[in-house]
Amino acid sequence: MYKDLNTSVRTLMTPGPVEAEPRVLRAMCTPILGQFDPEFTEIMNETMAMIRSVFQTENQWAFPIDGTSRAGIEAVLGSIIEPGDRVLVPIYGRFGQLLTEIAERYGADVVNIETDWGQVFNPQVVIQEMQRIKPKIVAMVHGETSTGCMQPLQEIGEACRALDILFVVDAVATIGGTAVKVDEWKIDAAIGGTQKCLSVPSGMAPITFNARVEAILLERKKIERGLADPSTYHKLQARVIRSNYFDLSQLMDYWSPARLNHHTEATSMLYALREGLRIVLEEGLEVRFARHKLQEQALVQGLKAMGLEIYGDPNCKLPVVTSVSIPAGIDGESVRHRLLHDFQIEIASSFGPLKGKIWRIGSMGYSCRKKNILHVLGALEAVLIRHGVKVYAGRAVQAALDVYDNLEG
Repeated sequence: MYKDLNTSVRTLMTPGPVEAEPRVLRAMCTPILGQFDPEFTEIMNETMAMIRSVFQTENQWAFPIDGTSRAGIEAVLGSIIEPGDRVLVPIYGRFGQLLTEIAERYGADVVNIETDWGQVFNPQVVIQEMQRIKPKIVAMVHGETSTGCMQPLQEIGEACRALDILFVVDAVATIGGTAVKVDEWKIDAAIGGTQKCLSVPSGMAPITFNARVEAILLERKKIERGLADPSTYHKLQARVIRSNYFDLSQLMDYWSPARLNHHTEATSMLYALREGLRIVLEEGLEVRFARHKLQEQALVQGLKAMGLEIYGDPNCKLPVVTSVSIPAGIDGESVRHRLLHDFQIEIASSFGPLKGKIWRIGSMGYSCRKKNILHVLGALEAVLIRHGVKVYAGRAVQAALDVYDNLEG
């Protein structure tokens, strides 16, 4: 016999997933409605409006892709890339590599420029490469969780618009935790994630795109065989979007007043996203961003007081992920195992050239709380002492409390 599902209660301090907001979990228990029930289509409309607000955009098109954040990235890139299109992807961590991988699979001629992990690009370096190779698309990561760095975007976005280049941004790690100003930064398409700063379980990817992207989608639009008028259906269309599931032109019809059927909506996930977005807007964007900065400051000051080194350039630090250099001679995975086993806390390791060299501590969404910051600092200190690391015992939590006390004072 299988046992009842009864998972452990963890303190999730990874760069995703994070602890789901209790109100979001409650919303997921809401009774199922049909996807064309007027009550449900109103929930769809409300969700679209809230996605616009969180992305700080006036775009008409703002809706979720059913699937993880990667599904949102693939839907955007796969719908606008045609074979042979030149795409510039500046890489400063693992997820720039992912943008490259997806673009190449859709036949793009991808050009990369790279910088050391732990750094970001001077915008002028990106702009000069754009001017040199003249791509159709520039695709960039806003917050690179593999390194804990955040790329400034406004100058690049303005240059893309001036050069008539589409600017696509992976904002999976940043949406809901720090500013993502789609219109002000002249971003043509942005992709978010649910399982990070929105504190919603993984399974949806809110996206938005503007009229420049829409124009390409309409040129490639094809009504699905089972829905099209047989007299107007064309079997062959050279520029058709190759994916059916990730075809944004069909999803536009699904999310528009036409409600043209595409797939069965992930009802409970949409409830969750709607509630997560509502909570973000209820808190207020600027208040929420300030909360994330406060908890980051307390965490960083605590880690430094313990004697640990923050990895990466502090001038481009991602405010919702803190990367910590693993002390020399220490097995980072052993520390992570003991944190999980003894304290029910999960932090993350990293990838590629940083594997075994850093820990990544997320302070995102509902996990971004004073209780969690103090808990992880105290537990990490205790585990490091058990591993023989010479830390400044007792200072970490006190340094974090000083940050909180200074704010309250």
